[in-house]
Amino acid sequence: MHEKSVELMNAAVEDELTAVHQYMYFHFHCDDQGYDLLADLFRRTAIEEMLHIERLAERILFLKGEVDLYTARRVEPIHDVQEMLVLARKMEEHSAIAYGNWANECAANGDVVSKQLFESLVADEERHYDQYDNELDNLERFGQNYLALQSIERSKARAATPPPTSTA
Repeated sequence: MHEKSVELMNAAVEDELTAVHQYMYFHFHCDDQGYDLLADLFRRTAIEEMLHIERLAERILFLKGEVDLYTARRVEPIHDVQEMLVLARKMEEHSAIAYGNWANECAANGDVVSKQLFESLVADEERHYDQYDNELDNLERFGQNYLALQSIERSKARAATPPPTSTA
């Protein structure tokens, strides 16, 4: 009955899985470089994308479909923060546009609930886009000072943490 909806939701699952992998990769590298705020942004976004997968999977199973957790896309090995943010913003823009189109397609096929699911995902993807766009603006306005401040904050936080005490 809703085969097209299941097909579209599985495409969205692939899109979201790709985002989870990419954003966790960015999280690891930002954390390694001492950019705590950006590392946390990528980690939180990856978790939100995982929740999207869960919502999509629940709907697919409700429609008696099979959840396809396969992703053909590989993680882009990017270490430059500006390039990370540009790719993340592009990924979010692509998702928002695709999900908007897919919402319309579900509606055209009489699947209002899947349409609403896609519409709610569009709102999240647009918010993610805005977050990455704001970070790019900060980087462009403040340059490397923006990243240096994040590293300094980490150093200050670590210096303020008392050393572990011995229990011997």
